[in-house]
Amino acid sequence: MEHFVEKRWGKVEQLRYGKRLLSLTKVGQPRTGETAAKVRGLLHSKERDRQATNFHYDRSNDFFALWLDSRMIYSCAYLATPEDDLETAQERKLDYLCRKLRLRPGERLLDIGCGWGGLLIYAAQHYGVEADGITLSPRQAELARERIKQAGLEQRCRVNIADYREVNKPQAYDKLVSVSMAEHVGEAPLLTYFKCAWELLRPGGAFLNHGMGIHSTAPILGREFVHRYVFPDGELVPIGTTLRAAEVAGFEVRDVENLREHYVYTLRHWIRRYEERSDETKRIAGELTYRIWRLYLAVGLHEFEVGTGNLYQTLLVKSQRGRSGLPLTRGDWYA
Repeated sequence: MEHFVEKRWGKVEQLRYGKRLLSLTKVGQPRTGETAAKVRGLLHSKERDRQATNFHYDRSNDFFALWLDSRMIYSCAYLATPEDDLETAQERKLDYLCRKLRLRPGERLLDIGCGWGGLLIYAAQHYGVEADGITLSPRQAELARERIKQAGLEQRCRVNIADYREVNKPQAYDKLVSVSMAEHVGEAPLLTYFKCAWELLRPGGAFLNHGMGIHSTAPILGREFVHRYVFPDGELVPIGTTLRAAEVAGFEVRDVENLREHYVYTLRHWIRRYEERSDETKRIAGELTYRIWRLYLAVGLHEFEVGTGNLYQTLLVKSQRGRSGLPLTRGDWYA
């Protein structure tokens, strides 16, 4: 897999490479006791979701900082050209999220799964909102709070360690955003996820759900490997499943955009940076973990290159008697 991010293959080569990855994830797995997740309890219960999330994110803040951008945005970037650097593309993505939500000064924003706080800080600095964030990771919360303090935003940004099902603030927010958190939710709890969001949102508010999905006719390569060693209980679902759950919860679907190609470029950046800092990564996480995550990122890149994996930004609104409050066109997103 050396220098694999630079390859440009046809369909035959992609198929052969996909089969090779699948064989690696089946027969090349580390033994069960080596860095494998040990999550217990009912699937997607609050306690099990905490265990699964912390296995993935609490590896080390330093580990993620080595190959993510300076804000530590662990989700698909948004590029204007294939030549964009990662820092530029991730800042553009943050701004794109804010513009899609049409944030205004004084509005209250909730970031469901706020990571290390990058979007909270950006939205408060550039759009004048008051922003709350929730995460299940104590390490993420600690660093997010430090960065909020350094930015002088303690009065306008807050981060809490909480499950999305534990936020009891009916109609407290004008806007909601969730960036690559829905992959942790799972298919069965999707309706609960959207119902919780509906309850938190004021009438006329908007919810931007940014998350990965799987093509409805295709399997995911290496699912067992990823669940055991990287991303316990993670689930990718077809976009139709997600949209149906959102509508049943009461939302009106206003826009769906697939940013698949953007994730291809994002993953190429991550893999390049990951490999360039391999010595530091091995020192922090160990040789075995380095190899596991290198394969995980490579499998992800392959899925997005061939079209099995997708990245959807879905704009949902809580309409008031049929009134969405939205302009007739998307022109302001691109102005």
